[in-house]
Amino acid sequence: MASKKPFVLRIDSDKMEALEKWATDEFRSINGQLEWIIDRALRESGRISKKKTEIITTKKTDDDTQV
Repeated sequence: MASKKPFVLRIDSDKMEALEKWATDEFRSINGQLEWIIDRALRESGRISKKKTEIITTKKTDDDTQV
């Protein structure tokens, strides 16, 4: 497992409140929620590669013809 590097984040109170609620709604800690948000953004932007288990591939078959 990769080591984690601590850092200080300054965020306004409205955003922090929204983040706390979002984390609670998804049964995560605030730190876990931030890691999830950052991870998702990095993957969607192509800055880190997707894990093999997260890659969804579809195989086209003869039954998939368009009408």
